[in-house]
Amino acid sequence: MTIEVRVPKLPESVADATLVAWRKQPGDAVARDENLVDLETDKVVLEVPAPIAGTLTEIKIADGTTVTAGQVLAIIEPGTAAVAAPAAAAAAKPAEPAATAPKLSPAAKRVAEEHQVDPASVAGSGRGGRISKSDVVSHLAGKDTAAVAAAAPAAPAAPLAPPAPATPRVGRSDQRVPMTRLRARIAARMVEAQSTQALLTTFNEIDLHALNELRARHKNEFEQRHGVKLGFMSFFTKACIEALKRFPVVNASIDGSDIVYHDYFDIGVAVSTDRGLIVPVLRDADALSFADVEKAVATYATRARAGSITIEELTGGTFTITNGGVFGSLLSTPIVNAPQSAILGMHKIQERPVVVDGAIVVRPMMYVALTYDHRLIDGREAVQFLVTVKQCLEDPARMVLGL
Repeated sequence: MTIEVRVPKLPESVADATLVAWRKQPGDAVARDENLVDLETDKVVLEVPAPIAGTLTEIKIADGTTVTAGQVLAIIEPGTAAVAAPAAAAAAKPAEPAATAPKLSPAAKRVAEEHQVDPASVAGSGRGGRISKSDVVSHLAGKDTAAVAAAAPAAPAAPLAPPAPATPRVGRSDQRVPMTRLRARIAARMVEAQSTQALLTTFNEIDLHALNELRARHKNEFEQRHGVKLGFMSFFTKACIEALKRFPVVNASIDGSDIVYHDYFDIGVAVSTDRGLIVPVLRDADALSFADVEKAVATYATRARAGSITIEELTGGTFTITNGGVFGSLLSTPIVNAPQSAILGMHKIQERPVVVDGAIVVRPMMYVALTYDHRLIDGREAVQFLVTVKQCLEDPARMVLGL
């Protein structure tokens, strides 16, 4: 009796998904729980596992098709012999000298297939050589430029003369690729935030000298005891929570004509992936230790880039922290992650001369930005919130002592 593989139940608020890429083809042996196909929703990529061991006999839905929950994707013929086939084939296959297939993100795979690009010819910029969509697009652009250069005859030397009118370069082409569902969702949410909220940004700068000294003294023991590095995110998270406690309106949101004050602190931490920016949430972050925060952020970052974050881990959140400094940003105005009312932007740490106790000294400084919904949060509250964050980070003992 054959088994139907169906689209799993989609998370709440997700109506459909796009079939990104099949991992198996008709005739392939599959093991139970082995990933058959990737489905991309507005927020995450879902894997559809094989419900039983056997052979994939038929694929019902092609790549790029929009699917809904319960729709039949493929047919599997049960059988244990089929499961052993890949192992036997692998054992019989002669070993190859250190050759490994390049790892492609789902978006990169789609673009590569559309333009018939050999993944082995593309240099991956991701961790472990993983190839992103931008790597493939850059490769295509470089290929076009090289082709034009090879086709163009060498120009003889000519005397100085007035420049000739510009003519289109031979072989010019545009690279047109469809937006991923995640990128389209990000675009829609950014436009929505800009058009429905009265966004304003206030700035400050933080002297991280004391924090750097604290981390330097304890980072080795911290890592040995907790198995994770002592970074900046745990300090910024704790400082924001302290400020949110003092100014609850920054942790609130608008629902129609009501203001909803949250008595919990679910902090979103923005993570950049090759598919776009996503914001997993640290639930009840006020109850987490510094080590818990660092572990959670590291785990979320790894899983986000692997595409294994769940919808539930991305929903909710009362306040967000984003760090453009990891990319070298010195100053920016982040956009609020609606329906939240505020977002803190961290930036690059840069040594600058500052005046301390009447003397000019060099200190590691960071600009921070708080973008907030001015419909709900007044400028006084926004500024004082940011000053509280600054005070906590410039004198970290305040967070421990509750000052």
